[in-house]
Amino acid sequence: MGKARVGNPDHKRSRNMPAAENEVLAARMEELLTPLVYKQLSYYQQLGLRDRILGLPLMVAVVLTLLWRGVPSVRELCRLLNREDLLWCQAVKVSQQALSKRFLEFPASVFERVMMDLMPQLQQQWLSRKKRPLPASIKFTKTKFQRIWVVDGSTLEAIFRKLESLQEKSCLLAGKIYAIVDLTTHLPVQIRFEENPYCSDAMMWGWLRSRTPTATLLIFDRGFYDFTEFAALVTQGVAWITRLKKASYRVQKTLSHTPKLVDQIIELGHKRGRAKPIVVRLIEIKCGNTWYKYITSVTCPMELPPYVIADLYSRRWQIETAFCLVKRLLGLAYLWTGSLNGIKLQIWATWLFYAVLLDVADAVADELAIETDKISLEMLFRSFYHFHYAYNHGLATDLIAYLLSPKNRDLGIVKYRPKSRQQPTLNLSPHPT
Repeated sequence: MGKARVGNPDHKRSRNMPAAENEVLAARMEELLTPLVYKQLSYYQQLGLRDRILGLPLMVAVVLTLLWRGVPSVRELCRLLNREDLLWCQAVKVSQQALSKRFLEFPASVFERVMMDLMPQLQQQWLSRKKRPLPASIKFTKTKFQRIWVVDGSTLEAIFRKLESLQEKSCLLAGKIYAIVDLTTHLPVQIRFEENPYCSDAMMWGWLRSRTPTATLLIFDRGFYDFTEFAALVTQGVAWITRLKKASYRVQKTLSHTPKLVDQIIELGHKRGRAKPIVVRLIEIKCGNTWYKYITSVTCPMELPPYVIADLYSRRWQIETAFCLVKRLLGLAYLWTGSLNGIKLQIWATWLFYAVLLDVADAVADELAIETDKISLEMLFRSFYHFHYAYNHGLATDLIAYLLSPKNRDLGIVKYRPKSRQQPTLNLSPHPT
C-alpha cells in the first residue's frame, strides 16, 4: 500500500498561473469600489501614512486582483504589476521584496472600512430589484421584523510555518472569524476577527448585542446557548431562534399537538441553577424518523407559525455555505502569510470580493425571476472564464446577458433540483392540523 498523504490539502496550490483579466468584470468592480477607496484617503492620512507608489488605491487593486484572478504567489503578482494595468491602477515597476513588505505593513482596517461602506450600497441595489421572489418564510417574517440575521463563527486553517519562529510549533491556527449575515440579502452585516482560534461562542455575546438593533430576529446555533443572554436580547427588543439542548423544562401551555408537531410554551431553568428561569416557546417537528426541537422568544404563533420557525432555522445553513465559499472557493483556507496583519488583510479582502460576487448572483436571479438561493456562486465564479473567452472573440459584451443566454445553461449557474426533492408549499398556519 502507498503511504498516506501528509499535510493540509488546502495548502497545496493547484494553480500555477493567474487567470486573465476581463475588461467588463474589472469595470464592474471599479464602478463599485473606486469611490469607496478614494473616500478612505483621509483616514489613510490620519494613520500617518504618506503617499508612495504602493499607496492606498494601488494596494486595494493589487489585493483584489490576487483574489479574483487566483494569482498563485506574490512573485507572480509582482510580475503582473510590472506589466499590466490592475483594475483602476496602471502598471508600475516594483520589486518583490517591496511588495511582500507592504503586505505586512499595510493597515487591514482600510479594507474593513471599504467593505462596511460597500454594504449599504449593495443593500440599495438589492432593494431596487423587484422581480426576484423571496422564500415564503422570509416574506412572512419580514412583515413582523425589520431584519433577519444569522450569526456564527468559523476557525481558520493552520498557517504556514516557513519562519523558524513558527516551525517549532506543531500546529498554529490563524484565528477565528465571526460573521453576521442578512438572511434576506445573504450579504455580510458584520465581520469580527479573533486571534484566539479556541475562542468560545459564548464570549461573543457582548459584541453581538452591541451590533444588533431592535426589531431584529436573530438566528444562531447551540454554541451561543445562554439563558441570561437570551433574556438580555428580549429586553433589548431582539427576538431569537435556536435549537434546544438537552435540558429539563416545565410545560406551561400547549398550543398545538399533532402526530408530527408539538408547539408549547415552556419554562427553562426552573430547577437549581444560577440563571433565572425564562419562558420560551418550544416547537418540535418530526421529519422522517427524527424529531427536531427549536426554541424561540416569539411566544405567539400568530407572529411566527411553527413551520415558519423551522424553515427559518434550516436557512441558517446559508452562513455555513458562506464560510465554505470564502474559504474553499475564494482561497481564505490558503493563508498568504503568518503575520497577524497579513491574515486580517486577506480576511477583509476576501469578504469584500464575496459581497461583489453576491451582487452579481442577485442580479442574475432577478433577471430570471427566481430566488437567489437557486444561484450557485461557485459555478457563477467559474463562468467568468467562459465569458472572458466569449468577450475576446466578440461573442458577448454584457456579463449578465451572457449568463442568462439559453445557450449557456450548461454552465450550471442555476442549481438543479429534481422534482422528487422539490419542497412542498410552506404551511403558514399558526395552529397546523
